[in-house]
Amino acid sequence: MNVSQIRPPAALSRRAENFGQPHSLSMKTTRSCSRVLAATILVLLAGCSTTSKTAGPKYIFFPPPPDPPRLQFLTSFSSEKDLRGGHADSFLTFVTGAVPAEKPIGKPYGAALSQNRIYVCDTGARAVLKLDLETRRITAVASTGPAALKVPLNITIDADGTSYIADSGRHQVVILDKNENLVAVIGEKGAMKPRDVALTRDRIYIADFQSQRVQVYDKATRKPLFAIPSEADAADLNRKLFQPGNLAVDSVGRVYVSDVGAFRVQVYDRDGKYIRTMGKYGDNIGEFARPKGVALDRENRLYTVDAATQVVQMFDDQGQLLMWFGEPKGSRVGLELPAKVVVDYDHVKFFERDAAPDFKVEYLVVVINQYGPRLVSVFGFGHKK
Repeated sequence: MNVSQIRPPAALSRRAENFGQPHSLSMKTTRSCSRVLAATILVLLAGCSTTSKTAGPKYIFFPPPPDPPRLQFLTSFSSEKDLRGGHADSFLTFVTGAVPAEKPIGKPYGAALSQNRIYVCDTGARAVLKLDLETRRITAVASTGPAALKVPLNITIDADGTSYIADSGRHQVVILDKNENLVAVIGEKGAMKPRDVALTRDRIYIADFQSQRVQVYDKATRKPLFAIPSEADAADLNRKLFQPGNLAVDSVGRVYVSDVGAFRVQVYDRDGKYIRTMGKYGDNIGEFARPKGVALDRENRLYTVDAATQVVQMFDDQGQLLMWFGEPKGSRVGLELPAKVVVDYDHVKFFERDAAPDFKVEYLVVVINQYGPRLVSVFGFGHKK
């Protein structure tokens, strides 16, 4: 679905009073939307006083005024040049006389943040890229030989630096230690089609397109434990999974699975028992057309990416919609086929300079877009000082 055919809402219903007063407006698709109308929508969403793509407020918040801001767009980058910033490039060229390499990100999908780096699964380059937030350089994870990647979709990094990479091309999960040495693989070739990996203290969860389930393994032994949903739940159309895509596990062990085939997010308990369904097919508030990445903050608020409507919707731990963010293609914040969302508390310091002077960033919300000029978009969740 083309972004130009989407009419984003000016506001979403927000249940919690900390997220503003209730509003409602549809996200219904339209094919007759003119450029003038699109520009008008941008004005309403961003609070702009002009229809220029480059003009607008210095800082962009969600929800838009007059509601209290909860999320600020901080920055974005699609190459090492973007990561370094223009001033660094100019200085380097002045000193050395050489123009630094662009080093673009190709076709990203999944991501993780760890040890002052953003790890991006680049399916086009068949590699995991390391975006170093200290040196502002991009390198690749050295996965060669038996560890060579084919189609890395998602990556999860454990507290000890061990990386778990869901590679749908290999039909395996590749496990690398903190020094990028191959530790093991999970899955016989052709036996699974992994889309994502999630970790807890003692378990590994793998979203498997092939079996239409989440396969659960013991982390220490890497032996299979059970599958989600159970046989009984898998027989129920309302409780089963059709195309499990992305995973998140909350602080009490509940497993959230985005099901792109059923246009919803399914929630199961630690033992795989069905709890609830979030969303249904549609392009209205609280609905999904192509749900992909899911992530949770420390309050168990759920962020869900929709690649079709190209927004991220936010829910509380009971499944009630709180707010959304994102803007049409061509804006300063426009999301283009977003595939992944990551919540991170450990790397705020690297982006505080991008925050408004009167806005306190509590944690980062990083969105990975598959296309466009903002492949890695960084938002800050917080509050006014």
